[in-house]
Amino acid sequence: MSLENPWIYGAVVGFSLITFLMTWAAFATWWERKFSARLQTRRGPNRVGPFGLLQPIADAVKMMQKENIVPDKADRVLFELAPVLPVILILATAAVIPFGVVTGTTLNVQIIDMDIGVLWVLAVAGLMVFPLWMAGWASNNKYALLSGMRSVAQGVSYEIPMILSALVPVIAAGSFSLTDIVAWQQEHGWLALGGMPVIGFVAFVLFFLTSLAEANRIPFDIPEAESELVAGLLVEYTGIKFGIFMLAEYLHTVVASALAAAMFLGGAQGPGPDGVHWMLLKTAVLFFIIYWVRWSWFRFRADQLMKMCWVYFVPLSLLLVMGASLWIFFTEVA
Repeated sequence: MSLENPWIYGAVVGFSLITFLMTWAAFATWWERKFSARLQTRRGPNRVGPFGLLQPIADAVKMMQKENIVPDKADRVLFELAPVLPVILILATAAVIPFGVVTGTTLNVQIIDMDIGVLWVLAVAGLMVFPLWMAGWASNNKYALLSGMRSVAQGVSYEIPMILSALVPVIAAGSFSLTDIVAWQQEHGWLALGGMPVIGFVAFVLFFLTSLAEANRIPFDIPEAESELVAGLLVEYTGIKFGIFMLAEYLHTVVASALAAAMFLGGAQGPGPDGVHWMLLKTAVLFFIIYWVRWSWFRFRADQLMKMCWVYFVPLSLLLVMGASLWIFFTEVA
């Protein structure tokens, strides 16, 4: 069996990458609980396994044993389908992210290098509002329905500045391929740290913030505002379906961090030899920042959230696209 065969290569890299991401997302629950406990002077999970490391496995086993309840008069087909779709969509976006070459080998950790990689990611990510709306509608619960409506409004709104900020690296590299964007940064410097002064850094921050909004993470988690909507979309979900929804949120956070690292922080490039370790380190740092913000910040109100998007983020993202175009014209074309 040779990895030169594209089907075998895709199967090996795809299976390895999906397994790694799913494992990361699962144990991220342990890490977050430990991290939040540290901030609040608690211990966090410490009973199951050394340092509580087996807590995610115990949680998964417990959820699989729970009763699978479907609300009366719920749309059973959509209700059962909604938890699975987010995981599929998120893993589909991870397929085009270049994690780099494994040190000492020629194995490139990327399932497929698409010429329209950025367009693929944004298009697939835009579909995330559908399973969320499906869950809210199919649950036959007013709190879940309101949460679904909020999710759609927030997702459609914040997609605009996210797409526009993602165009900055596309304009810089002159390509929609994530591999080309990483290669451009190797020659010109990381976009967020000097590759395109000021513009690149602001675009990175804006892309990162809008990714938080797309993932419904604090301070952008009004679809899951417990004080208003009980558990939001998840109010009628039990057992393993509840767990799959939570897994999708953590997967979304990991993939969003990896995407930001590839597009704005040079991907697998580092001070020393390039490799997957640099990409993983950058992804882990961004992942850490997301949860640091989550456990340190407050939740915006719905009106504040929408105002921030349309009054500040959208105009700023338009200025970034114009600025990136002018910068490329005067530095590389003129």
